[in-house]
Amino acid sequence: MGNSSSMLTQYDIEEVQQHCSNAFSQQEIVSLYKRFCQLDRNGGGFVSAEEFLSVPEFAVNPLSQRVLRMVDGLNFKEFVAFLSAFSPRATLQQKIEFIFKVYDSDGNGKVTFNDMLDVLHDLTGQFISEKQRKQVLTQVLEEAGYTKDSLLVLSDFVKILGSSGLKMEVEVPVD
Repeated sequence: MGNSSSMLTQYDIEEVQQHCSNAFSQQEIVSLYKRFCQLDRNGGGFVSAEEFLSVPEFAVNPLSQRVLRMVDGLNFKEFVAFLSAFSPRATLQQKIEFIFKVYDSDGNGKVTFNDMLDVLHDLTGQFISEKQRKQVLTQVLEEAGYTKDSLLVLSDFVKILGSSGLKMEVEVPVD
């Protein structure tokens, strides 16, 4: 999978489609490949965090720094797998796994109260105080049956978000 759309073979498209659990159509994968090639400014076959920041919608996202650690150095197949959580065809499980990775900043498979507080801070900035954030988070955890000392794992996120009607979708423009 080189850096021009003419180098994307039918086999490549099918392999990427299978890798992302059919979250994108073949036409969407071709469009994503063109976008990937635009982002991969040095043509190395990988997108760096710096190149990812050139996407305006991403650069202004309050969670961009957290997400950057997940995207730095992705090849095309990994790039599509990363974006698949935002596909309307992605399962709820795929979406929750993505959210969990955003919260699990050290990648140890556990989310602490402070991890959640950090994300809440990123999302709210100076709009609410640290004290208010702690109160809100403590209340939300207690309502879900947890305490601020709980270490949440992926199955806890599934339990909490599993019936939430979670929406995380982006449209892939098809040329």
